[in-house]
Amino acid sequence: MNILAPVRRDRVIGELPQGFTKEAALHSRTSFHPKVVGMCQAQRTGTVGRFKISKIIVVGDLSVGKTCLINRFCKDTFDKNYKATIGVDFEMERFEILGVPFSLQLWDTAGQERFKCIASTYYRGAQAIIIVFDVNDVASLDHTRQWLADALKENDPSSVLLFLVGTKKDLSPAAQYILVEKDARKVAKEMQAEYWAVSSLTGENVREFFFRLAALTFEGSVLAELERSSARRIGDIVRIHGDERDLYLTEKRKRTKCCP
Repeated sequence: MNILAPVRRDRVIGELPQGFTKEAALHSRTSFHPKVVGMCQAQRTGTVGRFKISKIIVVGDLSVGKTCLINRFCKDTFDKNYKATIGVDFEMERFEILGVPFSLQLWDTAGQERFKCIASTYYRGAQAIIIVFDVNDVASLDHTRQWLADALKENDPSSVLLFLVGTKKDLSPAAQYILVEKDARKVAKEMQAEYWAVSSLTGENVREFFFRLAALTFEGSVLAELERSSARRIGDIVRIHGDERDLYLTEKRKRTKCCP
């Protein structure tokens, strides 16, 4: 029997983390959805639910800093020696959200064109997509639209959360960054994505981003489960009523046959 170790204390989320800015956030709520809070309270008593895992794919151009972003959060490291990801790499990060265990599968995909076909086979079944660009490379921002289009070919656009993340913020002069952020937020709005800017070198906004990602993905997962449960209950009611109607018709036919 495998017993999981307790979640690290610095991976516990009790309140909904806020976005990078209010204007760039997916929504303006400051707390978890009441239905999510209620279900989590029930789950802590052992009455509902199960251990949850959500798949997150990270896409973007070569050398924009996808791997560094993941490593900074998961391992708290930054490797200055660049090594391109071949195909895909994978990290699992565990959280406790509103008292409920939850994990993110972080799929780090290759940005090189020759590995694109390999990487795209891992896109399917994502609950969230992180589209990464370098705030110092305008072309990488332009390319995010195509990266998103490719990822959405394997996913339902209506059920996946989107995050546009600009990396290497520490290398961008303040005046230049202001212009980049303006353009990036326009792109994020087109995508219906939440915008963030981070620095994997300094760690600026990295933890905040991943906590926000985990919280919103968790919330979406719980709400989807509630919706499925509700649909199943409605289906059961329809079937029960249908069975009752069939029984009624059967009895009526029997009476008609026996008693002309």
